[in-house]
Amino acid sequence: MDVIFSILTLIGSIGLFLYGMMKMSDGLQKVAGEKMRNILASMTSNPLKRILTGTLITSVIQSSSATTVMIVSFVNAGLMTLTQSVGVIMGANIGTTATAWIISLLGFKADIASLALPIIAFGVPMMMLKSKQRKTIGELLIGFALLFLGLSFMKENVPNLGNNPAILSFLQSYTNGGMLSVLLFVLVGTVLTVLIQSSSATVALTLVMCANGWITFELAAAMVLGENIGTTITANIAAMVANVSARRAALAHTVFNIFGVTWVLILYHPFLNLVASVSNSVGAGNPFAESTNVAISLSLFHSMFNIANTFILVWFTKIIVKIVTKLIRQKDTGEEIFRLRYINTGMMSTAALSLHQAKQEISLYARRCSRMFLIVRDMFNGVDADKFGEQFARIEKYEDLSDRIEVEIANYLSKVSEGDLSELNVHRVQGMYKIIDEIESIADSFYNLARTLKRKNENKVEFDDTMNKDLNDMFDIVQKALNIMSENLEKGYIHLTNIHNAYEYEKGINEKRTHLRDKHISNLEDGKYSYSSGTVYIDLINEAEKLGDYIINVSEAIFEISQRSND
Repeated sequence: MDVIFSILTLIGSIGLFLYGMMKMSDGLQKVAGEKMRNILASMTSNPLKRILTGTLITSVIQSSSATTVMIVSFVNAGLMTLTQSVGVIMGANIGTTATAWIISLLGFKADIASLALPIIAFGVPMMMLKSKQRKTIGELLIGFALLFLGLSFMKENVPNLGNNPAILSFLQSYTNGGMLSVLLFVLVGTVLTVLIQSSSATVALTLVMCANGWITFELAAAMVLGENIGTTITANIAAMVANVSARRAALAHTVFNIFGVTWVLILYHPFLNLVASVSNSVGAGNPFAESTNVAISLSLFHSMFNIANTFILVWFTKIIVKIVTKLIRQKDTGEEIFRLRYINTGMMSTAALSLHQAKQEISLYARRCSRMFLIVRDMFNGVDADKFGEQFARIEKYEDLSDRIEVEIANYLSKVSEGDLSELNVHRVQGMYKIIDEIESIADSFYNLARTLKRKNENKVEFDDTMNKDLNDMFDIVQKALNIMSENLEKGYIHLTNIHNAYEYEKGINEKRTHLRDKHISNLEDGKYSYSSGTVYIDLINEAEKLGDYIINVSEAIFEISQRSND
């Protein structure tokens, strides 16, 4: 019973450490959310910048998994190329070593846990204030306190080997196998990281085990290598439902870490001796002996491994890209179907990043809906009966899919809204709801045009050359308005400074409608075409005018968000 209680206590300690890590990470990301996106999206012009960017971001948010998932999302969203992402991932591996240094320098050298409750005493009142910035700082403080409180509990609840000789005996049977033991502990580190879903927590546990004498420095280093492999699982899980480029970015992370672990294992003992030599030279002692600073030596190993691996592989970035490109091939699916691309990797860590994903998805939604208009024009300008039936079936299918996508995006926005949003982000969400509603109305309007054309065919209604030309002129203006709408969506909610061009085309559609309607009445009076032909003709004109209204509504909603963003 005591053994079960001890195991549960240790698991609870790890859980407290993880929760503190998560709260601290969330607080830091909320403070720097939009800035992180800008840094990741812009500081990738050369390999050095990419590595420094990944190192910086991961050092700040204390999670290489979070950084890698973020990178996968940015590749998925087209913000970052695969080559750029590989460099940032390399830097993320260096940045994640910051956790080990914080723990080894503070968690073992000073009793930070004794300050945990006073820190929480400051943090809780701050979380009760109205200011979102102060709430975030309070969350960060509480996370920091809980992280070290959890570490303290881990140190206290790691089994005492002196009082538990059975455990020592069990471990000894697996610690004297030479390289087989090393490989076993690499596997242990991998599995633990996969189960805990945090390499930082596993590294912390390894440091505690090593400092308490449970395992040797040699085996602790092997666990650290395994943790580098295990941490790639999170990004690969996130990328499972993403596009091909995002899956390649996640696989690149795995290739990078597995290659690094492989070459270090080949040179394992010489590399450990090098780490021990450096550790001695900086006054941390020999980790192979009875060193009280063995945690510092392990942190040194963690950093030296990732820095060396990055320095070696940064020159082979293009080869890594070729490998993952060959392993994950782009399937030729023919016609691109409607499906979520940018928000199917799940919620990002901050509202700013989540809303950026939603913006990208909405922009794609608009472009895909706009393609329905090309099908409508193809139907209007004459195809045989079989082709017409196929085209109408496609319009029906896409209209139904557009309804579903609107619901999916709305559900995503609803989840984002459940978080702690700034006033600006609240307005962005409201504007996005309006935009997707208008885009869905645009798809409905395309369907209405197709139904009218179907009625025209079934009733064998004929248009003369003038009627065909007038409608094509109207459709040309609508197409240009759609193009402007897509451009405005691409510019987004910060860079859009005016929508004069959108208003010009909306005005052009209205003027064309008025002109054609007046002309239609005159032509009917003069008997230039039958009443049945005129009815279908004017229905198409009126539907095109409705399209113009929906299109300008989208641009107006974008511009309204943009104005608030720049206030």
